[in-house]
Amino acid sequence: MPYTYVLFCFEKDFMSIEFLFAITAAIGIAFGGYQYLKSQKLKVKSQKLEGKRPPGTPIPPVTSVKEAQAKAKEIILNAKDEAFQVKKTAEEEARNIRQGVRQGEQRLLQKEEKLEQREETLQKGGVQVAKDKEYLRRKLEEVEKIKKEQLEKLERVASLNREEAKTLILSAVEANLEKEIAQKIKQVEEAGQEKAEIKAKEILVDAMRSGATDYVAEYTTSTIKIPDEEMKGRIIGREGRNIRAFENMTGVNVDLDDTPGEIRLSCFDPVRREVAKVALERLIRDGRIQPARIEEVVKKARNDLERVMRKEGEKLCHDIGVYKLNKDLVALLGRFKYRFSYGQNMIMHTLEETKIGVTLAREVGADINTVRLGCLLHDIGKVITEEEGTHVELGVDLLKRYRIPQKVIDCVAEHHEDKPFSSIESVLTYISDAISASRPGARFEDYESYIKRLEGLEKAAESFKGVEKAYAISAGREVRVIVEPKEVDDLTTYKLAHDIAEKMEKELIYPGQVRVIVIREVRAEEVAR
Repeated sequence: MPYTYVLFCFEKDFMSIEFLFAITAAIGIAFGGYQYLKSQKLKVKSQKLEGKRPPGTPIPPVTSVKEAQAKAKEIILNAKDEAFQVKKTAEEEARNIRQGVRQGEQRLLQKEEKLEQREETLQKGGVQVAKDKEYLRRKLEEVEKIKKEQLEKLERVASLNREEAKTLILSAVEANLEKEIAQKIKQVEEAGQEKAEIKAKEILVDAMRSGATDYVAEYTTSTIKIPDEEMKGRIIGREGRNIRAFENMTGVNVDLDDTPGEIRLSCFDPVRREVAKVALERLIRDGRIQPARIEEVVKKARNDLERVMRKEGEKLCHDIGVYKLNKDLVALLGRFKYRFSYGQNMIMHTLEETKIGVTLAREVGADINTVRLGCLLHDIGKVITEEEGTHVELGVDLLKRYRIPQKVIDCVAEHHEDKPFSSIESVLTYISDAISASRPGARFEDYESYIKRLEGLEKAAESFKGVEKAYAISAGREVRVIVEPKEVDDLTTYKLAHDIAEKMEKELIYPGQVRVIVIREVRAEEVAR
């Protein structure tokens, strides 16, 4: 209780710890001065009483005591001044603290007043919100009631319930939306198709311009100039032995009667025709024409032509940008130099097609190397004459033996749409081949011989008993034979197809192969009366 009272008094009189320390220090200094002065007096007094003084000790003058008293007074005065200053500083700090406390109390009072006002406002707002909520609830109930009444009136007037009306409205809206959506889709499709057609034309024109090559039409015959008509007799030989030996060794037909001063060699195999041409020109220049000499010259001409075709195959690969291809495949590609498709040279066709295909692949982002190889090898089956099958089938089998990538094989297998397209590269190979083959002036054939060949195929098929009609299609590569169902049964159709094909092989001359298809159709008809 006393301690608490002291602290309270300290706060009340605005005193501080520093003031107490100053007073204590001043008292200590004064007490020290007093003790020092007292000790000096006792020392002087003791010396007088004894009547003696220690040797060598001077008698202290009386002024020493006065100086001590003066010094003590000075110390006391300094202590009082310092205490006064400390007291003054403490009073100022106390005043500042009191002022701060008063300001803090005022701020607290203001905050309390604001909080009370806010609380009162919130209470009033809560009451108003409750009133508004109740008002809105009543209004919603009234709206729902009116809506229900209107719906009931509408149902009575329209003779439809709510679900039926809803279905009817949704159906009408859906129909309108479908019409609008269809119109929008059609407009977008038309705009996109128009842009796509323009872009496609630009790409195709650019590709065709890049793939354009010089072209010279070729035929299935070769002509050789002779110095005089006597040379024809030497070529025929005694009893025709020279010409028979030449035709048997070369596989071509020699025509000596059509044009004076010329000999015509005809054969659908351009390699055999070129061998025969080179060999006959050498025999005419040499003058020694006999079966043994013919055999020797033909053999040498064939070997020379093989070297030429190998070099042409290498040149074709280098022009296209294909390297490190199997040598056997390169040699087969060289045969394109003497292979023609409706007068279009196969090397020129392959070079043109590959340039177009590579340009298209670059434009659409396809695999350029696959398209390049597919275009290069797509017709390689046309130079395989030792096996049976279409040039697509022969080409695919050949490429499989040489382990060509499957994507390239697919391009070759699908370039005539014999199979569905499996990749964009196959489509580009097909498009490039079609562009090169169908452009104006790309292909040419003697129409008279062409029509004659087709008529010969049809007549060969129609010569058999039971055949109603025969049609040569696909440029003579396929003959469709329609038979009388009453005269030819199902089993006989197989034998008939074999007999027709055998007759064509023996009697007709045609490029490649001809597929014979026999069709037997049975119809049952009756009239109801």
